[in-house]
Amino acid sequence: MTNPERHAGKVAAVTGGASGIGRGCVERLAGEGASVLVLDVADATGVVEACRELPGRVQAVPCDVTDEDQVGRGVAKAVELFGGLDIMVNNAGTIFVAPIVDSEAAEWRRLMDVNVIGVYLGMRAAARQMIASGRGGVIINASSGAGRHGVPNFAHYCASKAAVIMMTQSAAVELGPHCIRVNSYTPGHIMTPFWEEIAGGYARVAGMTPDQAIEAFGSTIPWGRFGTPADVAATVSFLATEDAEYISGQAIGINGAELPW
Repeated sequence: MTNPERHAGKVAAVTGGASGIGRGCVERLAGEGASVLVLDVADATGVVEACRELPGRVQAVPCDVTDEDQVGRGVAKAVELFGGLDIMVNNAGTIFVAPIVDSEAAEWRRLMDVNVIGVYLGMRAAARQMIASGRGGVIINASSGAGRHGVPNFAHYCASKAAVIMMTQSAAVELGPHCIRVNSYTPGHIMTPFWEEIAGGYARVAGMTPDQAIEAFGSTIPWGRFGTPADVAATVSFLATEDAEYISGQAIGINGAELPW
Protein backbone atom coordinates (compact mmCIF):
# COMPACT_ATOMS: atom_id res chain seq x y z
CA MET A 1 0.00 0.00 0.00
CA THR A 2 1.41 3.37 -0.98
CA ASN A 3 1.55 6.42 1.28
CA PRO A 4 1.38 9.69 -0.68
CA GLU A 5 3.49 11.46 1.95
CA ARG A 6 6.12 8.77 2.51
CA HIS A 7 8.76 10.57 0.42
CA ALA A 8 7.27 14.06 0.44
CA GLY A 9 9.98 16.69 -0.01
CA LYS A 10 12.58 14.21 -1.26
CA VAL A 11 14.31 14.22 -4.63
CA ALA A 12 15.13 11.02 -6.51
CA ALA A 13 16.87 10.14 -9.76
CA VAL A 14 16.27 6.79 -11.48
CA THR A 15 18.44 5.52 -14.33
CA GLY A 16 16.73 3.27 -16.84
CA GLY A 17 13.45 4.70 -15.58
CA ALA A 18 11.56 4.71 -18.87
CA SER A 19 10.33 1.11 -18.64
CA GLY A 20 10.30 -2.10 -16.64
CA ILE A 21 11.61 -2.10 -13.09
CA GLY A 22 12.91 1.44 -13.46
CA ARG A 23 9.51 2.73 -14.44
CA GLY A 24 7.98 0.88 -11.51
CA CYS A 25 10.41 2.66 -9.18
CA VAL A 26 9.61 6.06 -10.71
CA GLU A 27 5.87 5.53 -10.33
CA ARG A 28 6.19 4.27 -6.75
CA LEU A 29 8.46 7.07 -5.56
CA ALA A 30 6.38 9.76 -7.29
CA GLY A 31 3.21 8.18 -5.93
CA GLU A 32 4.68 8.61 -2.47
CA GLY A 33 5.51 12.25 -2.91
CA ALA A 34 9.07 12.35 -4.25
CA SER A 35 10.16 14.57 -7.11
CA VAL A 36 11.76 12.17 -9.59
CA LEU A 37 14.11 12.71 -12.53
CA VAL A 38 14.12 9.89 -15.07
CA LEU A 39 17.54 9.29 -16.67
CA ASP A 40 17.35 7.04 -19.72
CA VAL A 41 18.59 6.73 -23.30
CA ALA A 42 15.06 5.66 -24.24
CA ASP A 43 12.08 7.96 -24.66
CA ALA A 44 10.60 8.52 -21.18
CA THR A 45 7.52 10.41 -22.33
CA GLY A 46 5.25 7.52 -21.35
CA VAL A 47 6.29 7.35 -17.71
CA VAL A 48 6.27 11.15 -17.34
CA GLU A 49 2.70 11.31 -18.68
CA ALA A 50 1.61 8.36 -16.53
CA CYS A 51 2.79 10.20 -13.41
CA ARG A 52 1.04 13.52 -14.12
CA GLU A 53 -1.63 12.98 -11.47
CA LEU A 54 0.67 11.58 -8.79
CA PRO A 55 1.70 13.60 -5.72
CA GLY A 56 5.34 13.89 -6.82
CA ARG A 57 6.68 15.69 -9.86
CA VAL A 58 8.37 13.69 -12.64
CA GLN A 59 10.62 14.97 -15.39
CA ALA A 60 13.08 13.24 -17.70
CA VAL A 61 16.37 13.98 -19.41
CA PRO A 62 18.27 11.77 -21.86
CA CYS A 63 21.20 10.02 -20.22
CA ASP A 64 23.62 7.30 -21.31
CA VAL A 65 24.90 5.80 -18.06
CA THR A 66 28.20 4.82 -19.71
CA ASP A 67 29.01 8.50 -20.33
CA GLU A 68 30.35 10.12 -17.16
CA ASP A 69 29.58 13.64 -18.37
CA GLN A 70 25.96 12.75 -19.05
CA VAL A 71 25.58 11.07 -15.66
CA GLY A 72 27.10 14.07 -13.93
CA ARG A 73 24.80 16.43 -15.79
CA GLY A 74 21.83 14.23 -14.91
CA VAL A 75 22.51 14.54 -11.19
CA ALA A 76 23.12 18.27 -11.59
CA LYS A 77 19.78 18.57 -13.41
CA ALA A 78 17.96 16.91 -10.51
CA VAL A 79 19.47 19.49 -8.19
CA GLU A 80 18.59 22.33 -10.57
CA LEU A 81 15.00 21.21 -11.06
CA PHE A 82 14.12 19.99 -7.59
CA GLY A 83 16.65 21.47 -5.19
CA GLY A 84 18.83 18.51 -4.24
CA LEU A 85 19.25 14.75 -4.40
CA ASP A 86 18.18 12.35 -1.65
CA ILE A 87 17.69 9.05 -3.50
CA MET A 88 19.70 7.65 -6.40
CA VAL A 89 18.44 4.45 -8.04
CA ASN A 90 21.05 3.01 -10.40
CA ASN A 91 18.70 0.72 -12.27
CA ALA A 92 19.84 0.85 -15.92
CA GLY A 93 21.09 -2.45 -17.29
CA THR A 94 21.45 -4.61 -20.35
CA ILE A 95 21.73 -8.32 -21.13
CA PHE A 96 22.33 -10.82 -23.89
CA VAL A 97 22.24 -14.60 -23.97
CA ALA A 98 25.21 -16.60 -25.24
CA PRO A 99 27.51 -19.41 -24.13
CA ILE A 100 31.03 -18.29 -23.26
CA VAL A 101 32.47 -20.02 -26.32
CA ASP A 102 30.08 -18.24 -28.68
CA SER A 103 30.19 -14.77 -27.12
CA GLU A 104 32.26 -11.84 -28.35
CA ALA A 105 34.58 -9.66 -26.28
CA ALA A 106 32.84 -6.54 -27.64
CA GLU A 107 29.53 -7.81 -26.24
CA TRP A 108 31.11 -8.35 -22.83
CA ARG A 109 32.65 -4.87 -22.83
CA ARG A 110 29.38 -3.21 -23.75
CA LEU A 111 27.49 -5.10 -21.03
CA MET A 112 30.13 -4.31 -18.41
CA ASP A 113 30.08 -0.65 -19.43
CA VAL A 114 26.34 -0.43 -18.76
CA ASN A 115 25.90 -2.80 -15.82
CA VAL A 116 29.10 -2.08 -13.89
CA ILE A 117 30.61 1.22 -15.03
CA GLY A 118 27.13 2.73 -15.28
CA VAL A 119 26.42 1.88 -11.65
CA TYR A 120 29.84 3.17 -10.58
CA LEU A 121 29.29 6.48 -12.38
CA GLY A 122 25.82 6.85 -10.87
CA MET A 123 27.10 6.11 -7.37
CA ARG A 124 30.02 8.50 -7.76
CA ALA A 125 27.93 11.40 -9.07
CA ALA A 126 25.25 10.90 -6.43
CA ALA A 127 27.74 10.52 -3.59
CA ARG A 128 29.61 13.66 -4.57
CA GLN A 129 26.37 15.64 -4.55
CA MET A 130 25.16 14.11 -1.28
CA ILE A 131 28.47 14.79 0.46
CA ALA A 132 28.52 18.36 -0.83
CA SER A 133 24.98 18.98 0.39
CA GLY A 134 25.79 17.68 3.86
CA ARG A 135 22.38 16.04 4.23
CA GLY A 136 23.29 12.43 3.41
CA GLY A 137 21.17 10.26 1.19
CA VAL A 138 20.37 6.82 -0.14
CA ILE A 139 21.92 5.02 -3.13
CA ILE A 140 20.19 1.87 -4.38
CA ASN A 141 21.80 -0.29 -7.07
CA ALA A 142 20.30 -2.91 -9.37
CA SER A 143 21.92 -6.29 -9.01
CA SER A 144 20.20 -9.64 -9.69
CA GLY A 145 19.76 -13.12 -8.35
CA ALA A 146 22.18 -13.97 -11.16
CA GLY A 147 24.81 -12.06 -9.21
CA ARG A 148 24.69 -14.72 -6.48
CA HIS A 149 25.24 -17.85 -8.58
CA GLY A 150 26.39 -18.86 -12.04
CA VAL A 151 23.81 -19.44 -14.77
CA PRO A 152 24.67 -21.18 -18.06
CA ASN A 153 24.68 -18.81 -21.05
CA PHE A 154 24.72 -15.76 -18.75
CA ALA A 155 28.32 -15.72 -17.44
CA HIS A 156 28.76 -12.10 -18.52
CA TYR A 157 25.54 -10.97 -16.82
CA CYS A 158 26.25 -12.96 -13.63
CA ALA A 159 29.72 -11.43 -13.42
CA SER A 160 28.37 -7.90 -13.86
CA LYS A 161 25.70 -8.29 -11.21
CA ALA A 162 28.12 -9.89 -8.73
CA ALA A 163 30.31 -6.84 -9.26
CA VAL A 164 27.39 -4.58 -8.33
CA ILE A 165 26.98 -6.41 -5.01
CA MET A 166 30.68 -5.98 -4.21
CA MET A 167 30.64 -2.30 -5.23
CA THR A 168 27.59 -1.76 -3.05
CA GLN A 169 29.24 -3.31 0.00
CA SER A 170 32.43 -1.31 -0.48
CA ALA A 171 30.60 1.96 -1.07
CA ALA A 172 28.43 1.42 2.00
CA VAL A 173 31.53 1.30 4.20
CA GLU A 174 33.15 4.30 2.51
CA LEU A 175 30.05 6.48 2.54
CA GLY A 176 28.60 5.55 5.92
CA PRO A 177 30.46 8.36 7.71
CA HIS A 178 28.67 10.80 5.38
CA CYS A 179 25.25 9.38 6.36
CA ILE A 180 24.85 7.86 2.90
CA ARG A 181 23.37 4.37 2.84
CA VAL A 182 24.08 2.09 -0.12
CA ASN A 183 22.11 -1.08 -0.84
CA SER A 184 21.28 -3.23 -3.84
CA TYR A 185 18.24 -5.21 -4.89
CA THR A 186 18.60 -8.65 -6.42
CA PRO A 187 15.41 -9.54 -8.29
CA GLY A 188 14.55 -13.02 -9.43
CA HIS A 189 12.31 -13.47 -12.44
CA ILE A 190 10.45 -10.18 -12.94
CA MET A 191 8.12 -9.99 -15.94
CA THR A 192 9.15 -6.94 -17.95
CA PRO A 193 10.05 -6.28 -21.61
CA PHE A 194 13.65 -6.84 -20.48
CA TRP A 195 12.79 -10.32 -19.21
CA GLU A 196 10.90 -11.15 -22.40
CA GLU A 197 14.15 -10.43 -24.24
CA ILE A 198 15.91 -12.86 -21.92
CA ALA A 199 13.32 -15.56 -22.65
CA GLY A 200 13.75 -15.09 -26.39
CA GLY A 201 17.51 -15.34 -26.19
CA TYR A 202 17.44 -18.33 -23.89
CA ALA A 203 14.96 -20.08 -26.15
CA ARG A 204 17.35 -19.72 -29.09
CA VAL A 205 20.33 -21.26 -27.32
CA ALA A 206 18.26 -23.96 -25.57
CA GLY A 207 16.30 -25.07 -28.64
CA MET A 208 12.85 -24.21 -27.34
CA THR A 209 10.16 -21.58 -27.87
CA PRO A 210 10.01 -18.38 -25.80
CA ASP A 211 6.79 -19.63 -24.19
CA GLN A 212 8.54 -22.84 -23.18
CA ALA A 213 11.43 -20.83 -21.75
CA ILE A 214 9.04 -18.69 -19.70
CA GLU A 215 7.28 -21.82 -18.42
CA ALA A 216 10.62 -23.40 -17.49
CA PHE A 217 11.81 -20.38 -15.54
CA GLY A 218 8.41 -19.90 -13.93
CA SER A 219 8.45 -23.47 -12.61
CA THR A 220 11.43 -22.58 -10.38
CA ILE A 221 9.52 -19.93 -8.39
CA PRO A 222 8.01 -21.35 -5.17
CA TRP A 223 5.63 -18.40 -4.81
CA GLY A 224 3.97 -19.55 -8.01
CA ARG A 225 4.21 -16.43 -10.16
CA PHE A 226 6.68 -14.11 -11.81
CA GLY A 227 7.46 -10.90 -9.98
CA THR A 228 6.36 -7.49 -11.19
CA PRO A 229 8.08 -4.10 -11.31
CA ALA A 230 5.77 -3.06 -8.47
CA ASP A 231 7.20 -5.85 -6.29
CA VAL A 232 10.71 -4.47 -6.75
CA ALA A 233 9.63 -0.85 -6.42
CA ALA A 234 8.05 -1.56 -3.03
CA THR A 235 11.42 -2.74 -1.71
CA VAL A 236 13.24 0.22 -3.27
CA SER A 237 10.76 2.58 -1.63
CA PHE A 238 11.29 0.97 1.78
CA LEU A 239 15.09 1.14 1.45
CA ALA A 240 14.74 4.87 0.77
CA THR A 241 12.83 5.52 4.00
CA GLU A 242 14.05 6.39 7.47
CA ASP A 243 12.69 3.01 8.60
CA ALA A 244 15.67 1.48 6.77
CA GLU A 245 18.18 3.84 8.42
CA TYR A 246 20.33 1.03 9.82
CA ILE A 247 20.34 -1.05 6.62
CA SER A 248 23.37 -0.53 4.40
CA GLY A 249 25.68 -2.69 2.33
CA GLN A 250 22.94 -5.26 1.74
CA ALA A 251 21.72 -7.16 -1.32
CA ILE A 252 17.98 -7.63 -0.87
CA GLY A 253 16.43 -10.57 -2.71
CA ILE A 254 13.01 -10.07 -4.34
CA ASN A 255 12.35 -13.48 -5.80
CA GLY A 256 9.28 -15.35 -4.49
CA ALA A 257 11.56 -17.65 -2.41
CA GLU A 258 13.54 -18.81 -5.43
CA LEU A 259 16.95 -20.04 -4.27
CA PRO A 260 19.64 -18.87 -3.78
CA TRP A 261 18.56 -15.85 -1.78
